[in-house]
Amino acid sequence: MLCAISGEAPQEPVVSKLSGAVFEKRLIEKYIEENAKDPVTGEDLTIDDLLPVKSPRVVRPRPPTLTSIPALLSTFQNEWDALALETYNLRQQLERTREELATSLYQHDAAVRVIARVTRERDEARDALSKVTVSAGSATNGDAMAVDPEALSEDLEAKVDETQAKLSKSRKKRSVPKGWTTADSVASFSVQTTNSAPVPQATTVCVEKGYAAIGGLQGDVAIYSIDSDTVERSFQVNEPVTDSIWDGPKVFFSTSKGSVKVFDNGNEIASFSDHAGPATGLAIHPSKDILASVGSDKSFVLYDLANLHRATRVYTNSALTTCAFHPDGHIFAAGTNSGEIKLFMTKTGEEAASFPLGAPVQAIAFSENGFWFAATAKGQTTVTIFDLRKEGDAAQVKVLDTGSAVQNLAWDYSQQFLATAGPSGVTVQQYSKSSKSWSEPLRAAVSAVDVQWTANASKLIAVNRDGVVSVLTATES
Repeated sequence: MLCAISGEAPQEPVVSKLSGAVFEKRLIEKYIEENAKDPVTGEDLTIDDLLPVKSPRVVRPRPPTLTSIPALLSTFQNEWDALALETYNLRQQLERTREELATSLYQHDAAVRVIARVTRERDEARDALSKVTVSAGSATNGDAMAVDPEALSEDLEAKVDETQAKLSKSRKKRSVPKGWTTADSVASFSVQTTNSAPVPQATTVCVEKGYAAIGGLQGDVAIYSIDSDTVERSFQVNEPVTDSIWDGPKVFFSTSKGSVKVFDNGNEIASFSDHAGPATGLAIHPSKDILASVGSDKSFVLYDLANLHRATRVYTNSALTTCAFHPDGHIFAAGTNSGEIKLFMTKTGEEAASFPLGAPVQAIAFSENGFWFAATAKGQTTVTIFDLRKEGDAAQVKVLDTGSAVQNLAWDYSQQFLATAGPSGVTVQQYSKSSKSWSEPLRAAVSAVDVQWTANASKLIAVNRDGVVSVLTATES
């Protein structure tokens, strides 16, 4: 027989009623005093639960003092017993710790695997959604999926009709506003001021009442005062900015993460995440109550700005790259990655017409005359003017060659001046209504990724990839 604690032959053996294990009496009594449990089973154990095992043995004499060898041996024995008990306890604790650690490791590994699987499934779903062919009408093949567009609310439909009726009625009689810049003034435009905004990898600029907001791919936004030539404020969108619009106190940003964010005085007040891929363009309705965004997930989304929620979503059959509203607001234009410009009815989301451009559409800009719009494609050095009243090849009324790649377009309110921005510089193309001809009054070697007109077309604001803002205006005589 061996003691279950010390592993040695006991001098005074006892057996536990609970586990049936044999122990050295002095060791088990010490263990019960400290733990009150059976060291083998862990059950509650008292000294009364121990049964002595009768066996013949020689009675050892009691040592009188510690000065004798037998007394020293007894002391050493007691120390050894205490050490054996402590070692046994440590072994038990070590085993429990190992079991807990193994369980924690298995749980962590399982959690990591679940997260990886869910992330992979999400990415696969997004990729599949961006590749699937969807349309608002009937499917053209077995793989196409028919998706009914969500209807605009009655209030927004009424707003679209009201805006169209109001603006289209006055458009034909509209003349060039007093104090508007002239062709001679545009021809004398030159860079008057430049300022390096803290926006690396800039992508967009929008203008409102003497200020410009510059956004970039690192999520930085700078508010630049045009009159004082200073950067007055900077803030973070926290996502790569692809496009922007400034209207009143609100600035809207689209991002490559699929978000559309609304800021007021530098504070984010709303964020929409309706696109499964990058949101590539923004446009605001002439009523100022509807915002539109397009994305690479082949959909465009209209938002109710009064209530800050999504109003409708429409799927197309190609990834969308840019967008613009007709000046009357009843038509919404979206450029596609397949090289088409699709026109949709704002109220219903139904496709009304399509104009081929031949390459992924880079930018679209409507003329205030109501029947022309300009478009350019990625890598092209030309800007094509389309007439909404015509179809097929006849719809291309003019192709303007700028001589270098065009990245963005901006048409002024007077319908006369069309500004282009590109890495080689900024140009202004002028249409003369009297002679019905086009000319180029301005060509400036100012690299730009985006360009915007200020009030009365008195200035052009251009920003390049490095975030340098250039203000072009007429030279003072």
